[in-house]
Amino acid sequence: MEPLLELLLNLGVPLILIIVALITGSTIEKRHFRSIHHRELALENKPVLSSKAYPEDRPIARARLVTGTVVISYDYFKRFLAGLRLIFGGEVKSYVGLIDRGRREAILRLREKHPDADLIVNLRIETSSISKGRRKRGIGTVEVIAYGTALWYANSQPHENPF
Repeated sequence: MEPLLELLLNLGVPLILIIVALITGSTIEKRHFRSIHHRELALENKPVLSSKAYPEDRPIARARLVTGTVVISYDYFKRFLAGLRLIFGGEVKSYVGLIDRGRREAILRLREKHPDADLIVNLRIETSSISKGRRKRGIGTVEVIAYGTALWYANSQPHENPF
């Protein structure tokens, strides 16, 4: 009976930890996506353009470089799934949500820092991987920075949509 108990402990404990990581990580991720969605709805009347062009029908009072950054770590379950993908190949779907969360959060932070801007143009997004320690045992994170040019029109009312 001892070998069976030892086998259950050796296989059961890691399996339980993976399941707990899956449930916890999924819950946190879903909560963050809900928060992002609600914040995006609150800012939907504030345009952000990736092009350099902007409506030139009104004079610009001021323009300023603005940034928003976020660093998000990936959980061990995502790391485990990504490791499996390295064996079999293909898209690492466990990281797609992580990158999407980071991108959307960075843009939101940029917009929330400058709620009085009439328009943000030339939006750019950069990502980088940050890790500490050895590759296998390091802390894995992704940094996303969103930057662009905030424009304030002359004689505009606060929160007036330029379109």
